[in-house]
Amino acid sequence: MISLPTSLNDAVTAGQKAVPIDVAMLAKLTDMAGDLAINLGIAAIILVATVIAAKWAARLTRRGLLRVRGFRHDQTVLSFAVQVVRVVVYIIGFIAVLQRLGVQTTSIIAVLGAASLAVGLALQGTLSNVAAGVLLLVLRPYKVGDVIDIGGVAGSVQRLDLFTTQMSNANNHKIVVPNSKVLGDVILNLSGQKTRRIEINFTVGYGEDLNAARGVLAAVAEAHEKVLPDPAPWTGVTGLRDSAVQITLHAWVNSDDWWQVQADLMQGGKEAIDAAGIEIPFPHQVAVPYGDEDVMPPATMRAGEQKSPASDRPDRAEEREA
Repeated sequence: MISLPTSLNDAVTAGQKAVPIDVAMLAKLTDMAGDLAINLGIAAIILVATVIAAKWAARLTRRGLLRVRGFRHDQTVLSFAVQVVRVVVYIIGFIAVLQRLGVQTTSIIAVLGAASLAVGLALQGTLSNVAAGVLLLVLRPYKVGDVIDIGGVAGSVQRLDLFTTQMSNANNHKIVVPNSKVLGDVILNLSGQKTRRIEINFTVGYGEDLNAARGVLAAVAEAHEKVLPDPAPWTGVTGLRDSAVQITLHAWVNSDDWWQVQADLMQGGKEAIDAAGIEIPFPHQVAVPYGDEDVMPPATMRAGEQKSPASDRPDRAEEREA
């Protein structure tokens, strides 16, 4: 049996040996915490500097492109290039932050390289949008401010991003279309040319003078101040319908004036035809007897005619007196 003094001496000796170990561990933990705090502080500074650098680089890129005559008035290239530069600066800053925190970026790059096939398959839609955005920027089928029609959806282009094309229609609705869909569909650029042709179809009765009707419509187009003299307005018979003859009016205008001039010519043509006494027929309905039933055909009226009230008809008045 061990005596008590011997046990106390062993405990004291063990405590004396343990004290230096605890002090060394505490000093090491303190150094690690200090290094971590310093690295976190430097990483935060790098992150803030990255945000500032991204804004500065984007601003510098925009100013540099504005000095190039070909890109000065092209918002499509400006917005696309600025966004690419901003994303690149963010990626560089993110890698610097990881390196400062002790993350082995070379290992991360190796892992990403090994998993590139899986990532590519998972993000093939997103990557195709980026590739399509680059092709749209190179091919230039439209630019910011153009009015385009993509798959039946029309609107004015607001911006071209890495992933999407943003448009705004006449009702100021925001339309976002993926770039891959834009590139894979039919793109109808309504304002890609400086001039546009207006085409309006009018109908007149079969008994009317067609040359007179054509002359009236041509005079309306020629009198409009925004209709271009070259090519000159054109009118012609373009269809024989069931109850009317179709006359088409063509007029060329600047692209920016297309909507308003089309409305003006449509209204002016209708008023001029009415003033010339030329009939614009409307659909008629005819009742056809079926079997042995005797059905009276309904009376047809011209525009402007009215039926007389029942009280003004002599036969109705005589029936009431009887």
